[in-house]
Amino acid sequence: MNTISAPLVTALQIAPTVERIETLLLDLPTIRPHKLSVATMIGQTLMLVKIHCSDGFVGIGEGATIGGMAYGGESPESMKLAVDSYFAPVMVGQDATRVQALMARLGKMVKENRFAKSAVETALLDAHGKRLGLAVSELLGGRRRDRLPVAWTLASGDTAKDIAEAEEMLSIRRHNVFKLKIGARSIREDVSHVAAIKRALGERGAVRVDVNMAWSETDAVYGMAALADAGCELVEQPVASAAGLARLMRRFPVALMADESLHGPESAFEIARVHGADVFAVKVEQSGGLYNALRVAAIADAAGIELYGGTMLEGALGTVASAHAFSTFANLQWGTELFGPLLLTEEILVTPLDYSEFQLTIPDGPGLGVTLDEDRVRFFQRDGLRKTVSIAK
Repeated sequence: MNTISAPLVTALQIAPTVERIETLLLDLPTIRPHKLSVATMIGQTLMLVKIHCSDGFVGIGEGATIGGMAYGGESPESMKLAVDSYFAPVMVGQDATRVQALMARLGKMVKENRFAKSAVETALLDAHGKRLGLAVSELLGGRRRDRLPVAWTLASGDTAKDIAEAEEMLSIRRHNVFKLKIGARSIREDVSHVAAIKRALGERGAVRVDVNMAWSETDAVYGMAALADAGCELVEQPVASAAGLARLMRRFPVALMADESLHGPESAFEIARVHGADVFAVKVEQSGGLYNALRVAAIADAAGIELYGGTMLEGALGTVASAHAFSTFANLQWGTELFGPLLLTEEILVTPLDYSEFQLTIPDGPGLGVTLDEDRVRFFQRDGLRKTVSIAK
């Protein structure tokens, strides 16, 4: 009689598979209007994805954008449609434990859709971490830090209000690095705004700016010099193109950071090749997922480019996923801006994230290490009566 050895029996056991995928939209209000050069946000919509596996584990991921589709080619609504209509047929029935293999399969069948793919990859890693009893950061190679510095963005558009907001953040020891959203007004108005805030904060708070591609190169030449004189230490994506960034490099005593021009490892390599930035703003969603964010960071390290952990103003789940990834970076010279949940008036986690002493503590439980408050999720789930929460300018 033929017998099968124990190791072979184990090998022949069926791996857990993706059983079904659930998506939903949450519309959450913000503490104030958030003004960018491309849009004014008066709320945030999150696309949540839940991947149910055949062994009972459920992984959760999140997709979010800045200003609906004003920032890029995806929106929470388009992500939901893509996952429901195109991702799910490719993923259901596949091995849920081989995350990178499944994402590669998805990449062959569905082009682009980086934000939606990031949400799905996060959910797969969350489920697998729960399955193995490991934090997502351990699945990504192991965390190097348990807490991350977090900058706060001042984006009311009103100088006095921004100064008051910064003073409050300093007093409660939540943030001491401030990024100002500029580019919607004239350069001279913006420089005056930045200079006034820096004068008010002095050495107690660092000041950086994000132009969100609003300037021409001619504008940037004047603006960056003036901002350096005002005490600004970093300028993020003043012009749209990587070539434009490269031409501005090394001309001013202020660091230049690439953001919107970074679309994953390939673009990171090209920017590094042309010496197009001092700093990379690594965004998990914009990179196409957590593994791709790690690849972007590796390219930066190899090229001598410094790193900053960026945000798409994600809610709690997207923020935690990014924190797990950033915790594994060998270098994180410019800290992070993972303040997204603090911009929202509503909490959707059973236990809120810990922001204290100017830093965010990374959960250490299995998977993402957080638990959704399902009652709150049901309350804020889109019911068809809510309107768009971002107004394009």
